Amino acid sequence: MMLDPRSRILLKTLIERYIAEGQPIGSRTLSRASGLDLSPATVRNVMSDLDELGLVYSPHASAGRVPTAKGYRFFIDALLTVAPLEDETRAEIEANLQPDQPQKLLRKASELLSELTHFAGVVIVPPRDQERVRQIEFVPLSGNRVLLIVVTQSGDVQNRLLHTPRPFSAGELEQASHFLSSRFAGHTLDEIRTLLRDELTKLQDHVSELMRLALSPTALTDEDEDCLVAGETNLLEVDDFTTNMQHLRELFRLFEERTGLLQLLELAQRARGVQIFIGAESGLEELEGCSVITANYTFDGRMLGSIGVIGPNRMAYDRVIPIVELTAQRLSQALAATAEER
Repeated sequence: MMLDPRSRILLKTLIERYIAEGQPIGSRTLSRASGLDLSPATVRNVMSDLDELGLVYSPHASAGRVPTAKGYRFFIDALLTVAPLEDETRAEIEANLQPDQPQKLLRKASELLSELTHFAGVVIVPPRDQERVRQIEFVPLSGNRVLLIVVTQSGDVQNRLLHTPRPFSAGELEQASHFLSSRFAGHTLDEIRTLLRDELTKLQDHVSELMRLALSPTALTDEDEDCLVAGETNLLEVDDFTTNMQHLRELFRLFEERTGLLQLLELAQRARGVQIFIGAESGLEELEGCSVITANYTFDGRMLGSIGVIGPNRMAYDRVIPIVELTAQRLSQALAATAEER
């Protein structure tokens, strides 16, 4: 969409003032705030043109104008200037995302996004089956119980209690641990299951039996969370949402069910850099009137998952975008440092 410089300046001024104030912006205010030597009548004519283009609208006949979702999209793509993060915010992100267990880091990232933006922070957790394994160990416990320990290359340590058909000796467990770690380090659990299909027929029955149990699809997934959400209640303080309680209930249902969020963040993983979904662009009715800002985090050159912020369309994009971007970068660095320490 092509706009002349005067229209671009007025649209940018309108959206920035509306984000800051939350009230429709009138022509007289725009005339003063834009820095242009234009009469209110001229500004009204420009606003009428922008209205016809679907970039702004007037919620009431006598009110000023507010941006549409299309207007926000044009603003983000063509007019937005992203401000450098304040030193205090940058320091808080770096201080809170230090090397630690991956699951704790992911949880902290979602909480940090929420705290810094006052919206909802979300993190998609990489499927356990897709994480590359560094070491697998079996530890004997009393009775027919064995502790399965899986250490991934990212440094995550996963523990699960296995209930076996019979007791296993320490020697049998050591043999199984050595076999899996020496043969399949560097592979994902999903890959190990495939590679083991032929191998299991050649192994002693007791080892084969234990490995089938340990590598069953449910062994490491029963307690996992695939999408972490923090700060949903922040949205109860957003005026844009509190005027429509039915919409707010639908939004909270989306947070509770997670499936739609997972689909959206998985879509974001297909692209590089920061992704911004405005309203209907998300493909989710519950996110009408919302904006979602996402970025991917990585480990060892591989994309692991996405983080993001969900808030109203009327958000300070110039501040939220660099927060999401830096958090994703710092999370990637902390995961790499965690793996090196282990």
